[in-house]
Amino acid sequence: MNLLDLLPGAWRDALTPFLDERGTEALGAFVAGEYAQHTIYPPIEDLFAAYRLCPPEQTRVLILGQDPYHGPGQAHGLSFSVREGVRIPPSLRNVFKELAEDVGVAPPPTGDLTGWASQGVLLLNAVLTVRAAQAASHAGKGWEAFTDATIQALDARDERVVFLLWGGYARKKAALIMNPAHVVLEAGHPSPLNRVGFRGARPFSAANKALADAGRTLIDWKLPCSS
Repeated sequence: MNLLDLLPGAWRDALTPFLDERGTEALGAFVAGEYAQHTIYPPIEDLFAAYRLCPPEQTRVLILGQDPYHGPGQAHGLSFSVREGVRIPPSLRNVFKELAEDVGVAPPPTGDLTGWASQGVLLLNAVLTVRAAQAASHAGKGWEAFTDATIQALDARDERVVFLLWGGYARKKAALIMNPAHVVLEAGHPSPLNRVGFRGARPFSAANKALADAGRTLIDWKLPCSS
C-alpha cells in the first residue's frame, strides 16, 4: 500500500519533504497487512478523511487526538468525531459542554464533526488506524512520524494555524511548532477521567481570537442541529 498515493495531491506535496521514504514504505506495508488480516478502524475509505475534507491551504485550526475509536461504527477518520447515529463518546460530550460554555453553542444531538472539518479544522489523530477492540494497537508502528510530518508541513506555512493540543500526549507536539506566525493553545484532555485542565480552557473563542488577530476567517463552531 502506497500511503502517499492515497493522500490528496496537495497534502502529498506538503508532507513529502518531512517524511522518511523507507519509514513511510514500511508503514504502508504494515497497514496493508493489518487491513487484510484484521478488522481495522476506520474503514480504509475513511483513512485520510481529515486530509480530504481539509486541504493544507484551507487549514486554520488543528485539533489533535491520539488514537481512533476502536468500537464498531465509531471511527471515520476525524479525531474525536463519530458518525450520526453513533452514541457520543464521553470525551466528545465534554468537548460539547465546553463549546456551550465558551461560545454558546448548544450540544448537538450528533457527534459528527464534519462541519468543522469542511471549514478548515484539521481533525487529526496522531495514530490513524487501530485494531477492533484493541486501543493503541497501532501505536509505535510509524503513524507518529507521518502525523508529525503533517504538523511540520502546517508549521512551514506562513498563514496562521491555531494548534489545539489537549492532553499530555498532544502537548508534547508543541515542540514541532516553530513558526511564530502560528498559535499553540494547550489544555488538559477532555476525557471525563481528567477532572482538571480542559473544562474552562475556552479553546474555541481563543482559537477564533487568534485567527482574527491574523486576519483569517473565523470558525463557525455551530454544528448541524445545534442551536
